[in-house]
Amino acid sequence: MANNCVFCKISKPRIEREFKNFYSIKDQYPVTKGHTLIITKRHIENYFDLNKEELEELNKILKAEKILLEKSDSEICGFNIGINQGIVAGQTIMHCHIHLIPRRKDDTENPRGGVRGVIPNKQNYKA
Repeated sequence: MANNCVFCKISKPRIEREFKNFYSIKDQYPVTKGHTLIITKRHIENYFDLNKEELEELNKILKAEKILLEKSDSEICGFNIGINQGIVAGQTIMHCHIHLIPRRKDDTENPRGGVRGVIPNKQNYKA
């Protein structure tokens, strides 16, 4: 646990679901309705530090959270799964967390290229 880490000190009421090595919360600044963060209980900085047990559990959690979101909102018809790794990639909280972002038809004018949009002029790669 890092003393100044907001994810190490998360308030219990914010936790949606708790797992052996992770917990999930709704993102405080959601990209779309239902935007969920899956956060490691162990204080590690990035995805590449996850051990085998954590990686296996993470895959199960992503699938379970996806199913719950789809059951709660029939308009969800896609997802973005994202990890900001390092300051240059946009990571602002140096504690491993995965974004599960539900997508709905027409939630953006042109979704083509998806995560390529992190560098805007690379999103529309067929233009």
